[in-house]
Amino acid sequence: MALPHDGACSTRVGLLLQQALASGQLAITAEVTPPRGGDPSRTLAAAKALKGWVHAVNVTDGSRAVMRMSSLAMCRLLLDAGIEPVLQLACRDRNRIALQADLLGAHALGLRNVLCLTGDPVRAGDQPEARPVNEFEAVRLLQLVAQLNGGIDPVAGELPDGATALFAGAAADPQSPSWSGLKSRVGRKQAAGARFLQTQMVTDRAALERFVGEIAGPLGIPVLAGIFLLKSAKNAVFINRVVPGANIPQAVIDRLAGAANPAAEGVAIAAEQVASYLELAQGVHLMAIKAEERIPEILRLAGLGPLAGVSSIP
Repeated sequence: MALPHDGACSTRVGLLLQQALASGQLAITAEVTPPRGGDPSRTLAAAKALKGWVHAVNVTDGSRAVMRMSSLAMCRLLLDAGIEPVLQLACRDRNRIALQADLLGAHALGLRNVLCLTGDPVRAGDQPEARPVNEFEAVRLLQLVAQLNGGIDPVAGELPDGATALFAGAAADPQSPSWSGLKSRVGRKQAAGARFLQTQMVTDRAALERFVGEIAGPLGIPVLAGIFLLKSAKNAVFINRVVPGANIPQAVIDRLAGAANPAAEGVAIAAEQVASYLELAQGVHLMAIKAEERIPEILRLAGLGPLAGVSSIP
C-alpha cells in the first residue's frame, strides 16, 4: 500500500520542514556532506537531485572531526538554488561568541532550520592534535537559540533588531545502551527548545517504537528516524566498526553479502526501513553518502512520490 507524501503543500521553500512537522504531516529530510575543498559543485548537484522529494536537505558540520567547507556557507548556496537547508551547528569548534555570531548570521542569510549538536570528538578525525572548544554542548546551544528567538541578548537586554526565527532540532540515538540517560537527555533537549529530533541510524525497529512511544511521544516532539543507505556487506561491516553506536544486524550483512547486486539490495533495504519506520515516526532522515541520487529511488520503492505544491524562494 502506498504511503501518503502530501506534506508541505502550498508553502514556499524555507518553511517546508517546519510546516510539515507542526501540522503533523509526514516529513522527509536527507543529508549531504560539504566538499573537502572550495568547490561546492558536487554537493550542490547531490542536493539538486533531491529537490522536490524532500522537505529539507541537512548539511553536516565537521562530521567525524574532518575538515570540510562551512555548513553555513553550503546552506546559503542551497537556499540560493531553491533548496531548503538544515544547518548543522556543532559546539566542538566554537565558543559561545562564535555560536552566537553563526546563529545571528544564519538568520540574516535566510536560514531557519538548525540542528544543534555537541559534535564528534576531535580524536575521531584526521587532525587529532587540534584543540577542541566544547564550551557549550547541545542543550546549552538549544537554550541559546531559544534566547535569540525570544529577542533576548544573551549578554544583556534585548536584541536591538528584534527576535530571530530559528527552528531548532536536536539529535538522539534510540538504540542508546543507557535508556535512562537517553530519556533524561531528550527531556532536557525538549525543555531547552528542541522542536524536532533527528535520530542516528536506526536498524532496530523495536528500539525506535519504544523510543517514540515512551520518550518522544509523551514529550510531544516529532521524530525523524535516521536511515543509512548501505552499499555492500563490506560497507556495513566498516560502519559497525567505525561509527559509534552503529549496530547493523548480521542478518542484514548476510543479505547484502548474498545479493547479486549489493547496491540495489541496499536500496531495497532502505526502502523497507522507510515504509516501516513511517508507521512509527513522523518522518525519516536519509543518509546516502556519495549516493544521494538514489534517494528518490528509495522513496519510490517505499511507496512515496514527489512533494506537491512546493514553491521556490522568490
